[in-house]
Amino acid sequence: MAALTVLAGMVVVAHLTQASPMPVEQRHPMITPAPTLDLPTRTLIEQRGVLDDLKSDVDSVFSKLGSAVPSYVASVQQLTNGKGVPNFFQDFPTKDKVQSSLGVDDKQLAALPTQVLNLPPYGNWSRGSWNVRFHGNVYKQPPTDQKTIDDLANKFLVDVNIDQLPPDEQANARNMTASIFVVQQEDQNVTMHLEPAPSAGSDGEKGGGGATTASGGEQSVNLPYLTTDQGDFDVFVPIQLNGLMRGDTNTSVQRLNVYANGTNTGNATAYLVPPTGLSIISDIDDILRVTKIYKPKDGLLNSFAKPFTPWMNMPDIYAKWARQYPTMHFHYLTTTPEQVTRNYMDFIYKTYPGGSFDTRPLNFSDVSATLSIRKFLLEKFFQTFPQRKIVLVGDTSNSDIMRDYPGLVKDFPGQVQCILLRNTSATDPDDLFPYDTSGFKGLDQKLFMFFRTPDDLTNIDLQNGNCYNSSVPQNITFSRQAELLGIHGSGADRIGKGWLISLLVSALTASILLL
Repeated sequence: MAALTVLAGMVVVAHLTQASPMPVEQRHPMITPAPTLDLPTRTLIEQRGVLDDLKSDVDSVFSKLGSAVPSYVASVQQLTNGKGVPNFFQDFPTKDKVQSSLGVDDKQLAALPTQVLNLPPYGNWSRGSWNVRFHGNVYKQPPTDQKTIDDLANKFLVDVNIDQLPPDEQANARNMTASIFVVQQEDQNVTMHLEPAPSAGSDGEKGGGGATTASGGEQSVNLPYLTTDQGDFDVFVPIQLNGLMRGDTNTSVQRLNVYANGTNTGNATAYLVPPTGLSIISDIDDILRVTKIYKPKDGLLNSFAKPFTPWMNMPDIYAKWARQYPTMHFHYLTTTPEQVTRNYMDFIYKTYPGGSFDTRPLNFSDVSATLSIRKFLLEKFFQTFPQRKIVLVGDTSNSDIMRDYPGLVKDFPGQVQCILLRNTSATDPDDLFPYDTSGFKGLDQKLFMFFRTPDDLTNIDLQNGNCYNSSVPQNITFSRQAELLGIHGSGADRIGKGWLISLLVSALTASILLL
């Protein structure tokens, strides 16, 4: 969550105008500093559907404990009887709410510079041209005094105030808060400038990557639509070749720096991905970094204040894949809210191979869209690259991953090459939430694996779809299960201690929801 100083070779500066494009000034090829963000745990309940997953188990606990249940814990039962989406995902401050809460009037806002969150896009080859999916957000950052920022930051912390944190974590929390309290800009015209980006070899991003420096492609592109009422832009735009390698005669991923005119805060690198080849779609929390989303207090601190930390030696595994499969494309997909993704991008490009990026846009505000955002983004990728083989990576604490990943095998026959899932319940005593393996029933075992450590992935063959390491115990019930709670199927007995532990976890979750 420190200010971004990202990647050599990963450039982007967005430029946004309301009239004709302005000349593009020279920029330094680094991700531009901006208020840092990240809050995977605030997407924790919504993105992972924890409350929905616990519904049957919580109901069982309540029926046995009756009036002994504290009233504040009972709110969990009430939530699980609905959609299971906490209010703070619907009430994340945007636009007028932010402006009002910070006491910024329209005249003050108008005088502020416009900024752009520019997410690293992917592009596909179609009808004789490259089509780049530009997506991100246009906003303004109101000035805020430290006391106000600290008061706002404390609302995101559990059992600790910001002044009790070490200085570096205080800075992270303030940067995060500032990134959340921004005012999105609607009806803005965005113009992007593209130019070749250096290859990310062993001296580029720490994780390397097989993408090559584009042989051309320099140009400016005016996006055809104005930003939404939440400041979002998301559109595929065909670009001119201008010396680029064609997608139908080339197997390498090409990199283009993306600058948006009119601001020095936009940042991205575009990845032009050929129609055939191997892509990885990877989740981030609790698979690429330590989050502990299943332990809410720790999850908030790890996301909001503490520096991002890689999970074990997972960066070595991804770096090995980047070397082993030089034409592989990496795509990182997190359903963390858009405002808090800069820290994710900074972490990825300092730690893992460079690649395109997806997050939850602000215009997904209704409950049904919010609940299905991961599936929506996954299907968009699959539909964009119908001939590519795709490796899906995640963990068992993600209920939408447990549902959506095996569902893609059936919905897009022949496209899913591997499903690799870290079994957090089997290896981390803090993960007490059940997960559902029923979606994997009937799938060929060589197509998927539940693993415990990164080393379990060392000798699998992604290229040929041999994704199962037979030395790794699977222990799959094809139903609801949780090793640490003794849950092995919906009809199995629960361990008495497990009930109480699960209840305590639910109580902590409820206390966060009631903040």
